[in-house]
Amino acid sequence: MKNLGQLMKQAQAMQTKMAEMQEKLETIEVSGSAGAGMVAVTLNGKGAMRSVKIDPSLAKADEIEILEDLIAAAHNDAKVKLEQKVQEETAALMGGLQLPPGFKLPF
Repeated sequence: MKNLGQLMKQAQAMQTKMAEMQEKLETIEVSGSAGAGMVAVTLNGKGAMRSVKIDPSLAKADEIEILEDLIAAAHNDAKVKLEQKVQEETAALMGGLQLPPGFKLPF
């Protein structure tokens, strides 16, 4: 039963670390860009879009499709960067815990 006690301690530690991670996600912001920086999107750690910046030269009626594509590309760039950042933060925070192989956080 010694292993059960150790497992319970690990579960409590993981629960505490997850609460810390949830708080940290609120403060993380990551930006992605497209079109050589003409469109930039900023996401928070939970994936919510915080801002969109568009170069005024793109705000033309005949270039709407290009603008739409650049916004989507900037969002996707930010999302990839966010996933990497969250993975790094999670690894740093959970570093001392032994997680089963393939166990991915946050859920």
